[in-house]
Amino acid sequence: MERHRSFWIDTAGAEPFPPLSRDIEVDVAIVGGGIVGIMAATFLKEAGRSVAVLEARRVAAGVTGHTTAKVTSLHTLVYDELIQKFGSEKARLYGESNQWAIQSIKDLCRERSIDCELRETTSYTYTVADDYVSKIEKEAEAAVSLGLPAEYLEDIPLPFPVKAAVAFSGQAEFHPRRFLLPLVSAVPGDGSYVFEETRVADISDGDPCRVLTADGNSVTARDVIVATNMPILNRGLFFARAEPSRGYALVMDVPEERVSDGMFINVGAPTHSVRNAPLDGRTVLVLAGEGHHVGEGGDHREHWDRLEEWGRNDLGATDVLYRWSTQDFYSLDKVPFIGKMDPLTNHLYTATGFSAWGMTNGVVSARLLADLITEVPNPWAELYDPNRINVKSLPSFVKKGGHDAKRLIGDRLKSGLDSDQTAELPAGAGAVFDVAGDKVAVHRDDGGDLHAVSAVCTHLGCIVAWNDAERSWDCPCHGSRFAVDGSVLQAPAMKPLERRDLPPLSRRS
Repeated sequence: MERHRSFWIDTAGAEPFPPLSRDIEVDVAIVGGGIVGIMAATFLKEAGRSVAVLEARRVAAGVTGHTTAKVTSLHTLVYDELIQKFGSEKARLYGESNQWAIQSIKDLCRERSIDCELRETTSYTYTVADDYVSKIEKEAEAAVSLGLPAEYLEDIPLPFPVKAAVAFSGQAEFHPRRFLLPLVSAVPGDGSYVFEETRVADISDGDPCRVLTADGNSVTARDVIVATNMPILNRGLFFARAEPSRGYALVMDVPEERVSDGMFINVGAPTHSVRNAPLDGRTVLVLAGEGHHVGEGGDHREHWDRLEEWGRNDLGATDVLYRWSTQDFYSLDKVPFIGKMDPLTNHLYTATGFSAWGMTNGVVSARLLADLITEVPNPWAELYDPNRINVKSLPSFVKKGGHDAKRLIGDRLKSGLDSDQTAELPAGAGAVFDVAGDKVAVHRDDGGDLHAVSAVCTHLGCIVAWNDAERSWDCPCHGSRFAVDGSVLQAPAMKPLERRDLPPLSRRS
């Protein structure tokens, strides 16, 4: 039976942690319980610091729980571009740090006897189009020059021919929650805590800092790490320096004779990614791709349909077992932002812009942030500095700003549906209506009841768009997402969409 839920979440349950119910004081407060937050807590506690992890929902169940869980330093095509933008030394540090992350995961699994289906394998970036062959060749040359375990190939273990590929040996795949849940379970104690269902409402920078929750409780800490995929604070303007993208994933059955050993991703659009995973004694395929800018995907269900078609036609996959979607932020200069949020702070830190490679970049982030807080020198700090300026990325920054301005102004001027048309909204659908001069986001649930909230994103005022696959309201400017009742699903927004009233006659179909 197919499940509309993350495979990783469904196959690894966990006992809940309590919500924060009183004021506490620790050395480091960590906002966000994904791979960055959990790994940072692990490293900081090892260094003798007390920590408090604050998760708005459940740990390892946000973006981290919706990954493809590839543990690799081969990030599609990145190294040739990094050499051009940052120079060979910084490109080498990027590869070195991600290779370190792979080894760190392997070491933790061995040292702590973590059974997370970790398996060493080879990672491939390939093309089936002549247009990308030269790019693959350059990437392989760049990676080899940087000392990475790279090789150029024209034949790889896929059930269809490719034109060219670059392969990295010694990479890995694993079950992310089965890796992280034992680590987060070891955090509480000796003055450290993990809290779930604890939404942060405000963070004040100072000496010490103070984290205030929506329920009115607080955490006082010398340092604060904001690890919420996109920071919930606007300091650093990271939302303007990264592209928000929705991606789609499926788990599909496949005949054993059609299983290809390795992790694969193509160059070009649409992107398709695949890896193997064990399930009930057999091997299944984890497929991902068909990404698009948040709030601009059209009929979102079509992306799953196209991904399924690729799995069936090209990989020999059969039944769909799971489907879900996820969200990533792509750094405009290809390098994540890891460190102090802005030049004016001494105690606020963040990590964002992983460009869909969060398993290794998340571990790199945790190590670097722990080192910065404990004042341990780290050779990667300058490369990942969130306050860096890279003039070669200016065209991308200008393009991103133009897109956001167009959506902010154009969507406000564009007419929505007339309010008397809400009665025509079918069950399961959503649309933006003009109601008494106000833009209102309206969804009709399967029972026929309407849910109306302001269509104005609480982050910076863009107009949200309906996501039919996830039944959510998504902001096309900076990637905030909201449930049909207006509650926040994903940052950078912190406040919910306000409830709105509709004319009585439109409340039921």
